[in-house]
Amino acid sequence: MSNVYFTSDHHFGHELIIDFESRPFINVQEMDKVMIENWNSVVEEGDTVFHLGDFSFLGLEATRRIVSSLNGRKILILGNHDRGRGRSWWLEAGFDEVSEYPLIYKEFFMLSHEPMYMNKHMPYVNVHGHIHGQKYEGKNHFNICVEHWDYKPLSFAQIRDAVVGSEEG
Repeated sequence: MSNVYFTSDHHFGHELIIDFESRPFINVQEMDKVMIENWNSVVEEGDTVFHLGDFSFLGLEATRRIVSSLNGRKILILGNHDRGRGRSWWLEAGFDEVSEYPLIYKEFFMLSHEPMYMNKHMPYVNVHGHIHGQKYEGKNHFNICVEHWDYKPLSFAQIRDAVVGSEEG
């Protein structure tokens, strides 16, 4: 049985993100290696991963090597650092699907890179990235940035259970 996972803001190849976000890595090589291992420790080949943006700062060949080393079918929603390259570049890098816009998943989860305006009257939970170590209060946002989840993708079941648990509480 295949699973669905969500993650964002790996910033592969981005040395300065280590300092910007106080990531626990010595250098970018260690960061990239650990994040690939962590991804593959939870995602299997038949699984699907929605990456909610800011995937790689590397060139096409290096990005292609990383994408091909990661398990699962990979869907990218372009982040602010991805958009300059365009959809076709990311498809060539190995993503199975690429979206320039937010997506609705399971009629309840709005997937986007940047957090979107949400309020208690809206019928969605916004699963997003972009803000790294920060978090929005409330039940309408779920920050999927790697800094919050031990640099591993989070399963749909984990997100659903967290949201349902908070809705009932």
